[in-house]
Amino acid sequence: MGEQTIALNRRARHEYTIDETFEAGLVLTGTEIKSVRARKVNLADAYARVERGEAWLIGAHIAPFEQGNRANHEPKRTRKLLLRRSEIDELLGRAKQKGQTIVPLRLYISERGRAKVELALARGKQLHDKRRDIAERDARRDVARELADARRR
Repeated sequence: MGEQTIALNRRARHEYTIDETFEAGLVLTGTEIKSVRARKVNLADAYARVERGEAWLIGAHIAPFEQGNRANHEPKRTRKLLLRRSEIDELLGRAKQKGQTIVPLRLYISERGRAKVELALARGKQLHDKRRDIAERDARRDVARELADARRR
C-alpha cells in the first residue's frame, strides 16, 4: 500500500527555506490516531522544539475523534516526537547555532501503520526571497503553458 500522506504544511515551504529534513515518529493516544487516519489534522501553525533532551511537536491541531467519549484528547496538546539521541542533538545544535527553526512539513502514515512527521531545519525567508520564488514559479508556469500551446499546434 505504501505510505499515505495525511497533512501537508504548505505554508512552511512558502515562509521558510528548507535546509535539511528528518523523519520522526509521533506519540499519539487512541483517539488521536483515529482522527489522524480520518485526515482531521492541520499543521499550519505547528513547529517543533527540543526541551530537556526530548523533541516535541507544538501547535499541531488534531481534531477530537467524533465517536470519542470522555477520554477524547485535547486538539492542540504538545506531542512527543520519537527521534534518535544523535538526531535530537544535531537538531538542537543546528537550530541554536544558525538561528534555524524546526518546522513539520508533512504528517503521514508509514507502510507499517505508524504515524510519522517529516521535520525540516529551516530558515525564515525575507520578503524579497518570497518575491523571487513567486517570480520563478510564474516563469515556470509560463514556459509550461507555451510548451503546451506549441504541442497543440
